[in-house]
Amino acid sequence: MKDEKAELIKREVLGIHERGAQHARKTAPMRSHSKEQGTHLRLYRFRFYPTEEQAEQLGRTFGACRWVYNEGLALRSGAWERHRVKVGFPETCRALTGWKQVEETAWLGEVSSTVLQQSLRHLDQAYQRFFRGQGRYPKRKKKGRSRDAAVYVRTGFRWVEDAERPGTGLIKLAKQSKPLDVRWSRALPAGTVPVRLTVTRDRAGRYFVSTLVEERMAALPAVFVPGTREPKAVGLDLGLASLVTLDDGTKVDHPRLLRRYAVKLAGLQRELHRKVRGSRNRGKVRQRIARLYALIGDVRRDMLDKLTTRLVRENQVLVVEDLSVVTLLRAARGEGRRRKAKLNEAILDAGWGELVRLLRYKCEWYGRTLVIVDRFFPSTRRCSACHTKGPSMDLSVRSWVCAECGVVHDRDVNAAVNIRGEGMRLYWLVAAGLPPGRMAPTVIRASELEACSPAA
Repeated sequence: MKDEKAELIKREVLGIHERGAQHARKTAPMRSHSKEQGTHLRLYRFRFYPTEEQAEQLGRTFGACRWVYNEGLALRSGAWERHRVKVGFPETCRALTGWKQVEETAWLGEVSSTVLQQSLRHLDQAYQRFFRGQGRYPKRKKKGRSRDAAVYVRTGFRWVEDAERPGTGLIKLAKQSKPLDVRWSRALPAGTVPVRLTVTRDRAGRYFVSTLVEERMAALPAVFVPGTREPKAVGLDLGLASLVTLDDGTKVDHPRLLRRYAVKLAGLQRELHRKVRGSRNRGKVRQRIARLYALIGDVRRDMLDKLTTRLVRENQVLVVEDLSVVTLLRAARGEGRRRKAKLNEAILDAGWGELVRLLRYKCEWYGRTLVIVDRFFPSTRRCSACHTKGPSMDLSVRSWVCAECGVVHDRDVNAAVNIRGEGMRLYWLVAAGLPPGRMAPTVIRASELEACSPAA
């Protein structure tokens, strides 16, 4: 009776059509794409230049995806708040069919149905993350605030590989008559067909297509300490004075891109403030600001990508500290709020989270091991010579002397040495229990050491 009442509310009150005869069987949960053994999913991002007709159609697609997401969110939240009825992905898909049949929203038929269904799929995934405690409750998307993106699954685009240039070709999206003018900065793996395409438009008005492909990645040769069979390891201390400090004393400078362009950004912001709201001149200034921020993001991503690739190629084991960036970015309040705000800006400019993310998947690709040391490990306060734990230090203290052995330490180098030592301790703890011939896991976390052990 309860199920019948829920179905009645969905049909009569919420306007969700009944499942058709061809879909009478129970809907099976959607399974993730299964990769071939030994392959990895890799994303290639290319810029393309749409024609005026394509740009107009993509604009409608972005708007339709945003509208369907918001309408699906309103349907699901309203059904539970008013009627205590659960609405899932299948019901929102049937509601989408009804929306297309209404005269006011018949314009949804001008957009590929697979793209709109993917928007509802993203809403369902947001709910699942919320129920698992991994994210907040889904919010409505707003034009100008949310990212303009559309996801095309295999049935939503056509791919024709160029015989003369393997790995490049023609991409034709659903509801479009001409292929995209893609600038192939590098070739995809020859003979592969993209699993999924994501078309995006950033704030600067640039269009990108991201192709997800299955690629067989060859592991790099193992790197050992010269004259031994011990894997070469490096300890990385992430900081603000230097972006990365290695345990051998090498320091990678912090680019400080926001500070480098601060004067230009401030001038553009003042110019924007002087423009009349809604005017074309104000839109032009906003476009210039967006292009400048896009430049900063591109430079930062390129720098981090080259740095992480070099570190992964030169070392077998990489050790980093488990930093909680969200905790470090707590709101600036009180007397030192201006100083804390500047600190938050520097942390965001450094991109620590992106650096660790790059290290994680590159270690998986190339057969390396990433060891993540516990965030409460006293890497800075501990003497790397006698292992004596010293007092807490302010961020302004860049060097200190051990009270026990008298060794003078550079703050960051000492932390990198301690991080490497703790990471190798965890590495050998896991490697000692592995059967002969089995490689160490890709990621070893101190907080999940039991899950990393072979017994698990």
